[in-house]
Amino acid sequence: MRTAFSIPSIALLTLAFAVCGQNAPGQNSQTQPPDTSQPSAQPQPQQRSPGGDVGSGAGDIGKGTAKGTGAAAKGVGKGAGDLVTLHPIDAAGNVGKGAAVAGKDVGVGAAKGTGKIAKGTGRGIGRIFHHHHNQQTPPPPPEPQN
Repeated sequence: MRTAFSIPSIALLTLAFAVCGQNAPGQNSQTQPPDTSQPSAQPQPQQRSPGGDVGSGAGDIGKGTAKGTGAAAKGVGKGAGDLVTLHPIDAAGNVGKGAAVAGKDVGVGAAKGTGKIAKGTGRGIGRIFHHHHNQQTPPPPPEPQN
């Protein structure tokens, strides 16, 4: 089977984005207290880091492969049982069905995983080249005194 990325390159990319995605609290971070003047209707969900996307994508590929392997083993097991009980047509059907389900599971896992890896990689590269500086509002001008 031919894959778009080799396993060592996926592991290396995952590790690189996991390290780069860490928020180091000791590095001149400017935090502002949350604005409590207006209650928010819904809390904002935490967005996954690029390293998290790559890791999740690799996990999806692994889950799809494992699920496909299980389906193939189930089909082969049923087929072997049918072959022993002298039902060769059912045996071939079960093995074929197991292979088809396995191919579907592996394909879905690979597609989902590759999409997440591509998204995480693009966001990670974008983070390197796009320096997002926090826009600080200037202090209000002093009120004139009479």
